[in-house]
Amino acid sequence: MQNSIPKKRISWRKDVRLLPGYLILTLWVLFTFVLIGWVLAASFATTREIFKGQALQFPSGLHFENYVKAWTSQNVSVFFGNSLGYASISTALLVLVCAPAAYVLSRFKFFLNRPIQSSFVAAMGVPMVMIILPLFGIVTQMQLLKQDITIRLLMIVLYVGINVPYTTIFLLTFFSNLSSSYEEAAAIDGCSPIKTFWTIMLPLAQPGLITVSIFNFINIWNEYFMSLIFASSDRVKPVAVGLYSMIDSMKYTGDWAGMFAAVIIVFLPTFIIYIFLSEKIIAGITAGGIKG
Repeated sequence: MQNSIPKKRISWRKDVRLLPGYLILTLWVLFTFVLIGWVLAASFATTREIFKGQALQFPSGLHFENYVKAWTSQNVSVFFGNSLGYASISTALLVLVCAPAAYVLSRFKFFLNRPIQSSFVAAMGVPMVMIILPLFGIVTQMQLLKQDITIRLLMIVLYVGINVPYTTIFLLTFFSNLSSSYEEAAAIDGCSPIKTFWTIMLPLAQPGLITVSIFNFINIWNEYFMSLIFASSDRVKPVAVGLYSMIDSMKYTGDWAGMFAAVIIVFLPTFIIYIFLSEKIIAGITAGGIKG
Protein backbone atom coordinates (compact mmCIF):
# COMPACT_ATOMS: atom_id res chain seq x y z
CA MET A 1 0.00 0.00 0.00
CA GLN A 2 1.49 3.28 -1.04
CA ASN A 3 1.77 6.05 1.49
CA SER A 4 -0.26 9.02 0.45
CA ILE A 5 1.64 12.29 0.51
CA PRO A 6 -0.42 15.05 2.06
CA LYS A 7 -1.01 17.93 -0.27
CA LYS A 8 0.14 21.34 0.80
CA ARG A 9 -2.83 23.57 1.41
CA ILE A 10 -2.81 26.81 -0.52
CA SER A 11 -3.28 29.91 1.60
CA TRP A 12 -5.17 32.21 -0.73
CA ARG A 13 -5.39 35.00 1.84
CA LYS A 14 -1.63 35.06 2.30
CA ASP A 15 -1.03 35.03 -1.46
CA VAL A 16 -3.48 37.89 -1.98
CA ARG A 17 -1.73 39.98 0.68
CA LEU A 18 1.61 39.40 -1.04
CA LEU A 19 0.25 40.21 -4.50
CA PRO A 20 0.89 44.02 -4.35
CA GLY A 21 4.51 43.41 -3.36
CA TYR A 22 4.99 40.92 -6.19
CA LEU A 23 3.40 43.36 -8.63
CA ILE A 24 5.67 46.23 -7.56
CA LEU A 25 8.74 43.98 -7.73
CA THR A 26 7.76 42.73 -11.20
CA LEU A 27 7.26 46.28 -12.50
CA TRP A 28 10.61 47.37 -11.05
CA VAL A 29 12.41 44.41 -12.66
CA LEU A 30 10.75 45.11 -16.03
CA PHE A 31 11.63 48.80 -15.84
CA THR A 32 15.26 48.03 -14.98
CA PHE A 33 15.49 45.39 -17.71
CA VAL A 34 14.06 47.75 -20.35
CA LEU A 35 16.30 50.61 -19.28
CA ILE A 36 19.50 48.55 -19.30
CA GLY A 37 18.47 46.89 -22.55
CA TRP A 38 17.99 50.25 -24.24
CA VAL A 39 21.38 51.53 -23.04
CA LEU A 40 23.00 48.30 -24.30
CA ALA A 41 21.32 48.68 -27.70
CA ALA A 42 22.31 52.35 -27.90
CA SER A 43 25.94 51.41 -27.26
CA PHE A 44 25.91 49.44 -30.55
CA ALA A 45 24.11 52.12 -32.56
CA THR A 46 25.22 55.45 -33.99
CA THR A 47 24.48 58.86 -32.54
CA ARG A 48 22.18 59.66 -35.48
CA GLU A 49 20.21 56.45 -34.94
CA ILE A 50 19.83 57.25 -31.24
CA PHE A 51 18.34 60.70 -31.91
CA LYS A 52 16.06 59.24 -34.61
CA GLY A 53 14.71 56.64 -32.15
CA GLN A 54 16.19 53.75 -34.13
CA ALA A 55 18.56 52.46 -31.43
CA LEU A 56 16.64 49.19 -31.10
CA GLN A 57 16.36 48.62 -34.87
CA PHE A 58 20.07 48.65 -35.86
CA PRO A 59 19.50 49.87 -39.46
CA SER A 60 23.24 50.11 -40.09
CA GLY A 61 24.23 47.03 -38.07
CA LEU A 62 26.13 46.67 -34.82
CA HIS A 63 28.90 49.20 -34.24
CA PHE A 64 31.50 47.51 -32.04
CA GLU A 65 33.87 50.37 -32.77
CA ASN A 66 31.97 52.41 -30.17
CA TYR A 67 33.58 50.29 -27.46
CA VAL A 68 37.02 50.54 -29.01
CA LYS A 69 36.69 54.32 -29.30
CA ALA A 70 35.38 54.68 -25.74
CA TRP A 71 38.16 52.49 -24.34
CA THR A 72 40.99 54.24 -26.16
CA SER A 73 40.11 57.82 -27.06
CA GLN A 74 37.85 58.75 -24.12
CA ASN A 75 40.18 57.58 -21.32
CA VAL A 76 37.79 54.85 -20.16
CA SER A 77 40.74 52.46 -19.87
CA VAL A 78 42.46 54.90 -17.49
CA PHE A 79 39.34 55.43 -15.37
CA PHE A 80 38.64 51.69 -15.36
CA GLY A 81 42.18 50.85 -14.24
CA ASN A 82 42.10 53.50 -11.51
CA SER A 83 38.82 52.23 -10.06
CA LEU A 84 39.95 48.63 -10.29
CA GLY A 85 43.10 49.45 -8.37
CA TYR A 86 41.33 51.57 -5.76
CA ALA A 87 38.57 49.02 -5.17
CA SER A 88 40.79 45.91 -5.14
CA ILE A 89 43.52 47.28 -2.86
CA SER A 90 41.08 48.99 -0.50
CA THR A 91 38.91 45.88 -0.21
CA ALA A 92 41.94 43.69 0.61
CA LEU A 93 43.20 46.17 3.21
CA LEU A 94 39.76 46.40 4.80
CA VAL A 95 39.72 42.64 5.34
CA LEU A 96 43.23 42.65 6.81
CA VAL A 97 42.38 45.51 9.18
CA CYS A 98 38.78 44.81 10.13
CA ALA A 99 38.73 41.02 10.44
CA PRO A 100 41.20 40.87 13.39
CA ALA A 101 39.51 43.88 15.02
CA ALA A 102 36.06 42.33 14.69
CA TYR A 103 37.30 39.01 16.06
CA VAL A 104 38.86 40.65 19.13
CA LEU A 105 35.75 42.73 19.81
CA SER A 106 33.49 39.68 19.50
CA ARG A 107 35.56 37.23 21.55
CA PHE A 108 37.50 39.17 24.20
CA LYS A 109 35.87 41.22 26.92
CA PHE A 110 37.86 44.25 28.07
CA PHE A 111 37.19 47.70 29.46
CA LEU A 112 36.84 49.60 26.16
CA ASN A 113 35.03 46.86 24.23
CA ARG A 114 31.56 48.41 24.34
CA PRO A 115 32.73 52.02 23.79
CA ILE A 116 34.72 50.94 20.72
CA GLN A 117 31.72 49.11 19.26
CA SER A 118 29.47 52.09 19.97
CA SER A 119 32.00 54.38 18.31
CA PHE A 120 31.95 52.27 15.13
CA VAL A 121 28.16 52.29 15.07
CA ALA A 122 28.08 56.05 15.61
CA ALA A 123 30.66 56.59 12.87
CA MET A 124 28.40 54.79 10.40
CA GLY A 125 25.79 57.51 10.94
CA VAL A 126 28.08 60.46 10.21
CA PRO A 127 27.34 61.97 6.75
CA MET A 128 30.32 62.04 4.44
CA VAL A 129 29.77 65.70 3.61
CA MET A 130 30.58 66.60 7.22
CA ILE A 131 34.09 65.14 7.07
CA ILE A 132 35.11 65.78 3.47
CA LEU A 133 35.77 69.51 3.83
CA PRO A 134 37.90 69.20 7.01
CA LEU A 135 39.82 66.35 5.36
CA PHE A 136 40.34 68.44 2.25
CA GLY A 137 41.75 71.28 4.36
CA ILE A 138 44.18 68.93 6.13
CA VAL A 139 45.25 67.28 2.89
CA THR A 140 45.80 70.66 1.22
CA GLN A 141 47.97 71.86 4.08
CA MET A 142 50.04 68.67 3.84
CA GLN A 143 50.41 69.25 0.05
CA LEU A 144 49.32 65.71 -0.84
CA LEU A 145 47.43 66.68 -4.01
CA LYS A 146 50.41 67.68 -6.13
CA GLN A 147 51.61 64.26 -7.33
CA ASP A 148 49.63 61.39 -8.79
CA ILE A 149 51.21 58.76 -6.54
CA THR A 150 50.26 60.64 -3.37
CA ILE A 151 46.71 61.16 -4.64
CA ARG A 152 46.36 57.43 -5.36
CA LEU A 153 47.65 56.52 -1.89
CA LEU A 154 45.39 59.15 -0.35
CA MET A 155 42.33 57.77 -2.13
CA ILE A 156 43.07 54.24 -0.90
CA VAL A 157 43.59 55.45 2.67
CA LEU A 158 40.33 57.43 2.57
CA TYR A 159 38.37 54.52 1.12
CA VAL A 160 39.71 52.21 3.82
CA GLY A 161 39.10 54.68 6.64
CA ILE A 162 35.54 55.49 5.63
CA ASN A 163 34.53 51.82 5.26
CA VAL A 164 36.23 50.53 8.44
CA PRO A 165 33.18 51.05 10.73
CA TYR A 166 30.73 49.23 8.46
CA THR A 167 33.13 46.37 7.70
CA THR A 168 34.07 45.88 11.36
CA ILE A 169 30.45 45.83 12.58
CA PHE A 170 29.45 43.41 9.81
CA LEU A 171 32.27 40.99 10.61
CA LEU A 172 31.78 41.44 14.37
CA THR A 173 28.23 40.18 14.04
CA PHE A 174 29.43 37.28 11.94
CA PHE A 175 32.20 36.26 14.35
CA SER A 176 29.79 36.52 17.29
CA ASN A 177 27.58 33.87 15.70
CA LEU A 178 30.42 31.38 15.20
CA SER A 179 30.61 28.59 17.77
CA SER A 180 33.32 28.91 20.44
CA SER A 181 33.86 25.15 20.48
CA TYR A 182 36.46 25.49 17.71
CA GLU A 183 38.52 27.83 19.86
CA GLU A 184 38.17 25.60 22.89
CA ALA A 185 39.41 22.60 20.91
CA ALA A 186 42.32 24.63 19.52
CA ALA A 187 43.25 25.83 23.03
CA ILE A 188 43.34 22.23 24.24
CA ASP A 189 45.75 21.42 21.42
CA GLY A 190 47.99 24.28 22.55
CA CYS A 191 47.11 26.72 19.73
CA SER A 192 47.62 30.39 20.56
CA PRO A 193 44.72 32.87 20.06
CA ILE A 194 46.50 34.50 17.10
CA LYS A 195 47.11 31.18 15.40
CA THR A 196 43.54 30.10 16.16
CA PHE A 197 42.24 33.20 14.41
CA TRP A 198 44.33 32.86 11.25
CA THR A 199 44.09 29.08 10.83
CA ILE A 200 40.61 28.26 12.14
CA MET A 201 38.27 31.21 12.70
CA LEU A 202 39.17 33.26 9.63
CA PRO A 203 38.49 30.36 7.20
CA LEU A 204 35.19 29.71 9.02
CA ALA A 205 34.24 33.33 8.41
CA GLN A 206 34.79 33.02 4.66
CA PRO A 207 31.09 33.60 3.73
CA GLY A 208 31.04 36.82 5.72
CA LEU A 209 34.39 37.94 4.33
CA ILE A 210 33.26 37.33 0.76
CA THR A 211 29.98 39.15 1.30
CA VAL A 212 31.46 42.25 2.93
CA SER A 213 34.27 42.32 0.35
CA ILE A 214 31.72 42.34 -2.49
CA PHE A 215 29.78 45.17 -0.85
CA ASN A 216 32.94 47.18 -0.25
CA PHE A 217 34.19 46.63 -3.80
CA ILE A 218 30.89 47.80 -5.30
CA ASN A 219 30.63 50.80 -2.97
CA ILE A 220 34.17 51.93 -3.74
CA TRP A 221 33.69 51.30 -7.47
CA ASN A 222 30.56 53.48 -7.54
CA GLU A 223 31.82 56.16 -5.12
CA TYR A 224 31.57 59.65 -6.57
CA PHE A 225 31.57 62.55 -4.10
CA MET A 226 34.93 61.97 -2.43
CA SER A 227 36.59 61.20 -5.76
CA LEU A 228 35.24 64.45 -7.20
CA ILE A 229 36.91 66.41 -4.39
CA PHE A 230 40.32 64.71 -4.20
CA ALA A 231 40.92 63.13 -7.64
CA SER A 232 41.17 66.25 -9.77
CA SER A 233 43.52 64.95 -12.46
CA ASP A 234 42.29 62.77 -15.34
CA ARG A 235 45.18 60.39 -14.64
CA VAL A 236 43.81 59.47 -11.20
CA LYS A 237 40.04 59.79 -11.70
CA PRO A 238 37.90 56.68 -11.06
CA VAL A 239 35.07 55.64 -13.34
CA ALA A 240 32.27 57.57 -11.61
CA VAL A 241 33.98 60.96 -11.95
CA GLY A 242 35.35 59.98 -15.35
CA LEU A 243 31.86 59.25 -16.66
CA TYR A 244 30.63 62.61 -15.40
CA SER A 245 33.48 64.29 -17.29
CA MET A 246 32.51 62.38 -20.43
CA ILE A 247 28.86 63.40 -20.10
CA ASP A 248 29.90 67.01 -19.62
CA SER A 249 32.03 66.83 -22.76
CA MET A 250 29.11 65.53 -24.85
CA LYS A 251 27.99 69.12 -25.42
CA TYR A 252 31.18 69.58 -27.48
CA THR A 253 31.77 66.14 -29.05
CA GLY A 254 28.22 64.81 -29.45
CA ASP A 255 29.41 61.19 -29.35
CA TRP A 256 26.46 59.76 -27.46
CA ALA A 257 26.97 56.25 -28.81
CA GLY A 258 30.49 56.22 -27.39
CA MET A 259 29.20 57.48 -24.07
CA PHE A 260 26.66 54.64 -23.82
CA ALA A 261 29.43 52.19 -24.65
CA ALA A 262 31.47 53.67 -21.81
CA VAL A 263 28.49 53.28 -19.46
CA ILE A 264 28.24 49.58 -20.32
CA ILE A 265 31.98 49.09 -19.76
CA VAL A 266 31.77 50.73 -16.34
CA PHE A 267 28.59 48.84 -15.43
CA LEU A 268 29.95 45.44 -16.49
CA PRO A 269 32.15 44.59 -13.43
CA THR A 270 29.39 45.11 -10.86
CA PHE A 271 26.91 43.26 -13.08
CA ILE A 272 29.25 40.28 -13.35
CA ILE A 273 29.79 40.28 -9.59
CA TYR A 274 26.05 40.18 -8.94
CA ILE A 275 25.43 37.48 -11.52
CA PHE A 276 28.14 35.04 -10.42
CA LEU A 277 28.37 35.83 -6.69
CA SER A 278 24.74 36.55 -5.76
CA GLU A 279 24.41 33.18 -4.02
CA LYS A 280 27.51 33.87 -1.93
CA ILE A 281 26.15 37.27 -0.96
CA ILE A 282 22.87 35.75 0.23
CA ALA A 283 24.69 32.88 1.97
CA GLY A 284 27.00 35.31 3.79
CA ILE A 285 24.12 37.46 5.01
CA THR A 286 21.99 34.54 6.18
CA ALA A 287 24.94 32.72 7.76
CA GLY A 288 25.66 35.75 9.92
CA GLY A 289 22.24 35.44 11.49
CA ILE A 290 22.58 31.77 12.53
CA LYS A 291 24.14 30.93 15.86
CA GLY A 292 26.73 28.19 15.36
